[in-house]
Formats: sequence, C-alpha cells, structure tokens
Amino acid sequence: MFASIINFAIDNTFLTVLIFVAAFFITWIIYLQWQIWQLKKKLKLLFDGGKAQDLEGVIFEQIKRLRKTERGLKELNKFAEYLEKMALRSVQKVGVVRFNPFRETGSDQSFSIALLDPDDNGMTISGLFTREGTRLYVKPLANGQSKYPLSNEEKEAIETAEKNWKIKKQK
Repeated sequence: MFASIINFAIDNTFLTVLIFVAAFFITWIIYLQWQIWQLKKKLKLLFDGGKAQDLEGVIFEQIKRLRKTERGLKELNKFAEYLEKMALRSVQKVGVVRFNPFRETGSDQSFSIALLDPDDNGMTISGLFTREGTRLYVKPLANGQSKYPLSNEEKEAIETAEKNWKIKKQK
C-alpha cells in the first residue's frame, strides 16, 4: 500500500506539489490565526478598564494618569519638605537623670529631663522630691545654655540627651 502511494506521487508530481503547498498554506493560516488571537488578548488587556476605544484614546488616558501621578508626587515632595522642617523644630534629644538631692528622703525619686531640638533649644524639667511634696522647675534653653543657673543633674541630663541623639543634623 505504501508503495502504491509513492508510485501515485511520482506519477502525479503536480498533484503532490499542490498537496504540499496546500498543507503549507493551511499551517501558515493556523499560525497567523494563533498570532491574531494572541494580539487580541494583548489589545484587550490594553483597552479594558479604560474609557477609550482606540489606541489614541488609550494614550491620552495614560497621559492624563501620568500627569495626575506627577501632581500627586509633587504634593508628596512638598509635604515631605514640610515634615523635614517641622522635624528640625521638634524635640529630638531627650535625656533623663534620676537622683536623690536630700539624704533624709528615700531613693532616687527626683529627676531632671532635658528636651532639645537639633539646635539644642528646648527646656529642662526638674522635679525635686521632699517629704512635703514634689516641686517642679522648668528652665528654657537656647543653644544648650540657660539664662538661669543649671544644676549638675540638669547639665547631666543635657549631656545624656546629646549622647542619645541618633539623627545628626544634615547640612
């Protein structure tokens, strides 16, 4: 049977070539249909979810979204700059010292707290514990100095605040 097919193909060369050409074109058409199907899938992803129905419309929609994103990014950058400026004016250095100023009272129930910004402006808060009660004293600081005399514990609290500071001022 195989021999008869070969003999038929040899005798009818034109018909054999025609069959091969037809098979080639059918394969080519199937391949092109598959390519079109893939392209339609990609275009559907591109056009779905948007208002635009053509490529130009899709491009304009993307440009609008890009401009909106750029405006949002500019606003975020402005807000970040504002936060950086606020951070430079906020308390960033904190130092706490507990101590016992009077021998007749119990343990270290008195304290000094230093609250400073990056430029060493701020205040010290000291609480002195006695048998009669606790007294609080607040002293303003400018560049780490006060116009009021600072106790040794308040100076130590300021030094502790400087040592504990993690973020150094960038210039």
